[in-house]
Amino acid sequence: MARIIAVANQKGGVGKTTTAVNLAAALAAAKRKVLLVDLDPQGNATMASGINKREAKPSGCEVLLEEASIEQAIVPTDAHYDLLPGNGDLTAAELKLMDALAREHRLKELLAQVSANYHIILIDCPPSLNLLTLNALTAAHGVLIPVQCEYFALEGLSSLLDTVKAVRQRLNPTLEVEGLLRTMYDVRNNLGNEVSAQLTQHFGDKVLRSIIPRNVRLAEAPSHGQPIHLYDRSSRGAIAYIGLAGEMIRRERGQPRTAGRTDPVDDIEPPVVASAPAHGDSGMVLKAPAANHQE
Repeated sequence: MARIIAVANQKGGVGKTTTAVNLAAALAAAKRKVLLVDLDPQGNATMASGINKREAKPSGCEVLLEEASIEQAIVPTDAHYDLLPGNGDLTAAELKLMDALAREHRLKELLAQVSANYHIILIDCPPSLNLLTLNALTAAHGVLIPVQCEYFALEGLSSLLDTVKAVRQRLNPTLEVEGLLRTMYDVRNNLGNEVSAQLTQHFGDKVLRSIIPRNVRLAEAPSHGQPIHLYDRSSRGAIAYIGLAGEMIRRERGQPRTAGRTDPVDDIEPPVVASAPAHGDSGMVLKAPAANHQE
């Protein structure tokens, strides 16, 4: 049975789709059978995989509405992973599902039909908390959270962790945080360095060791309909995603993680973002929850 991982963050522009596409390609290059599910109506993961979202029929919409089987909609890609394409029709599917019974479990039931064919299934979620995202979190074993090391990205992280807890309590008791992935990281940025260090201090081994840097080639690849390892496999972005795939494979095999906490999601408190002292370099600090805060 495949391990299902939702790539999610309620804040847009944090590298979520970039991570879903390039992680799928890197895992496929490591001889893993991978299915990427594009659950975002923008269809960016579909286009970045080299599939025209406007011509993809049937797509995720027809599958969710049970107008086509999931096997009919899945297509292969040049990067050797399979794709369940998504496009703007997913918005219509979401509206039609509002009155359906067990609507949050629709994707879980569909993925169960093909789970035995894959080692891992990645779901690219919309940058919002809607019925599509709830379907993804209900179906998933874990949630991978891309985090840009900046002030507003931390606010999005806080909201998402609250959502994960609520989903675990009501819809999916086995859901866990797969990891926090630092994206668009620039070592020259003092704020980025500070946020990265405090994320590691606060969340321990929930923060993945892999870091995705800011990289021009990584930004260019989607416009060519290719994952980064096909577009420029020697780029820093390609090397970073190969490293991320290796880290996830090691975790899958049960090898020891880095030293730190291994909290279940119920014990992970959302970060509290507060202003730094007037003369601080960054203008913000990340505090631990009040219950654990020591003066």
